[in-house]
Amino acid sequence: METSIQASELEPEKGKWPGRLMALLVFGAIGLLSFWLQARAWLAPGFGGVPSDTQALTDTLLQVILLGVPLLVLAWRWPHPRYRAMFQTWLWGCGLLLALGWARIVPPAQSQLALWLQLAGALVWLAIVYGVLWRNRLPAANWSALPLAVGLTAVTLYPWLGWGALGSPLDVLLGLLLATAVGTAVSLIVGRFWLDSLNDLSRGARHDALTGGFVIGVLLLIVASSLSLNGAQLALMIGLPSLGWLAAGVAGWGQAKASTANWPAVAGVVALGTAVPLWFIDTDAMSLIATDSILAYSMLAALVSLGMAWLLGALLVLAAGRGQTFYQGPVGWGITAVALILGGVIYAQGGQTGFHGDTLFVVLREQADVSAAAEMDDYDARRQFVYDTLVAHADNTQADLRASLDRLGIAYTPYYLVNGLEVAGGWPIKLWLSTRPEVDRILPNPVLRPPQGMSLALPATGSRPETPQWNLTSIGATAVVQDLGITGAGIIVGQSDSGAQWDHPELLASYRGRDGDHNYNWYDPWNHTDAPVDPGGHGTHTLGSIVGETVGVAPGATWYACANLPRNVGSPARYLDCMQFMLAPFPLDGDPLRDGDPLRSANVLNNSWGCPQAFEGCDPDSLRPAVTALRAAGIFVVASAGNEGPACGTIAAPPALYDAAFSVGAVDEAGNLASFSSRGPVTADGSGRTKPDIVAPGVQVLSSLPGNGYGLSDGTSMAGPHVAGVVALMWSANPELIGDIERTEEILQTTATPFDGQVGTSLLADVVAQFEDAGMDLPVQAPTEDATGLGACYREGDSVPNDLTGYGTVNAYGAVEMALNGRSVP
Repeated sequence: METSIQASELEPEKGKWPGRLMALLVFGAIGLLSFWLQARAWLAPGFGGVPSDTQALTDTLLQVILLGVPLLVLAWRWPHPRYRAMFQTWLWGCGLLLALGWARIVPPAQSQLALWLQLAGALVWLAIVYGVLWRNRLPAANWSALPLAVGLTAVTLYPWLGWGALGSPLDVLLGLLLATAVGTAVSLIVGRFWLDSLNDLSRGARHDALTGGFVIGVLLLIVASSLSLNGAQLALMIGLPSLGWLAAGVAGWGQAKASTANWPAVAGVVALGTAVPLWFIDTDAMSLIATDSILAYSMLAALVSLGMAWLLGALLVLAAGRGQTFYQGPVGWGITAVALILGGVIYAQGGQTGFHGDTLFVVLREQADVSAAAEMDDYDARRQFVYDTLVAHADNTQADLRASLDRLGIAYTPYYLVNGLEVAGGWPIKLWLSTRPEVDRILPNPVLRPPQGMSLALPATGSRPETPQWNLTSIGATAVVQDLGITGAGIIVGQSDSGAQWDHPELLASYRGRDGDHNYNWYDPWNHTDAPVDPGGHGTHTLGSIVGETVGVAPGATWYACANLPRNVGSPARYLDCMQFMLAPFPLDGDPLRDGDPLRSANVLNNSWGCPQAFEGCDPDSLRPAVTALRAAGIFVVASAGNEGPACGTIAAPPALYDAAFSVGAVDEAGNLASFSSRGPVTADGSGRTKPDIVAPGVQVLSSLPGNGYGLSDGTSMAGPHVAGVVALMWSANPELIGDIERTEEILQTTATPFDGQVGTSLLADVVAQFEDAGMDLPVQAPTEDATGLGACYREGDSVPNDLTGYGTVNAYGAVEMALNGRSVP
């Protein structure tokens, strides 16, 4: 009897439409819930009061429950076997979702650890699938369709080859193993429920392939939502399900109808479709703090892949039942060979070749003590002492570890400002390093892969101002320059940021390398450019606020720069690269430990950046030795407080949380505290110290941008440069202050304008309303007597200093006047 007649007998015509309608409704629910929850976990951490560090895991578990419970009922109770087989297939996919999704507890900076955990989960679920569903039942495999499956799938993945970049060799191996386990599990689930059901419920090869593509695609949507992390799953949720019709087509290739015997071909489609995006998506750059268009490019690659997969899948659906024509022929192998060769050409000619994996930053137990430098009167001798002491200590205490790494052929880079090493390697190397007696701890060190698209630069929307801007006049900086004739001349400002357009009209005259000699004046540890560049614009903007000819606080000061986050994402090692360059600059091809010249160091450092632990790997103490050593050398360290307000306790990332750094919050033109400005107290390190130290203009600040442009920008990144510029003015006015960090801080604190702007409910009403409109709980729940609901720091009243505004708003004129007069500090 024909199988189609058998299907009609088992599923009466009147029962088809309820099943179809339910399948479509379930598909819609799966799609909406999966995309909503996965996007929410990435785009809105902390949504609904869930702690941001567990949001991804919480939402994945919620997805398992919301999808799994209805599917469990449908898979058990739905009366018609064809649709029951669909629901059973998707239900077991939820099990794989759970097995993979638990790895979402891993912070975004530790993508390789996530791969390890997901591989373990996939292997466990694969064992369950085989043991429960197929033990002693798996039919003999038909491997004939596998070459065709691989070749056609490879064609759909060409966009990734031409756009993405590989991680480390270990990342590639882990991705391959994970993809193979996932592909095998998916093929066995599909075989056990859907393909097995076709033995009695087939409606013809084409109809089976068309419906089977839908069933497999929904299953792959569920599975894709649990793969990778940090937003990469969204691209996988677009690209991977599109392979459903391709997988359904090869499931019947070479046979009269789709069969479980073709599970290797189905596994090949899913495995390759999973592996390639896992290999080529840089999850570090998918972070929302990155300025690259990685998200846009990954989505574009996924959409192009989707279109190609649908096209090839449609061809296979049309050819369903005719694969026997090529069953014994070389067609599959030929297609595979051509597809792989062409893919190799695309990757070699248009892709980002090579390996670009994350590294480890190894912090040693013994950190150098340079506190004696503070007692030295000679500024040059003081800086030289700090540099020599740190380098000698690093050479001595790192000797055994360096020798061991050399013997094993493991690449590394030694550091001295923090006694540590950047080591190439993943978790196996980390486990070995953790056994070493000299090692204190090991931090993840995310490495951005080569740029995979244009940087999203700050837009140049303004023009060169004809009159001083509000941010300069409000703090008295304009009066210092015009009335006192003090411009910051003789003071060196060091800038670690995204870079700088060195020949911008605002910056050229004050650049130390304006004659074209960039040795000792520029360092780019990311891309090793030989002259200052700024792909994002952030560095050019912040630098302009310090030394800009018309937009800067101290237009007479001199600057040099280092690119620690050209794409707005850094790491412990890259931040240290620039901090070492600030203490002891070196030539473009120089060695920081051998060629550094501390007599060329900066006097004042601007740090409009922070290193959050989750995304960039810095724990609260990671950069403390570096900031302490810079202070000991007599270098004034200014740090932007961060943009995590309005809740209390949000100054949490290095370097702003350190006592040795002078931390700066932001105010607007009306003198009100910016809602985004991070607040104290510092709780990340358990100190409870009061931060920020001071506030400065940081809302709608006009400054320079690449392309000789100008633009407005907001952030504590804009506030910090004002204070760096004021210190330059003070030290220029009274060179006796150079290197005297304590007295300089006292003058800044004493002369600060008492803050009388808004920080309470009147200012925060809009912020609270925004949270409520979005259905989000406020970041910090406080006692009922706290009217703002944002934390206890709002109950400090008029106390000075406080955890909202520190000592008040920086007063350039008052600080310079006190510096000039040599007044003693009360």
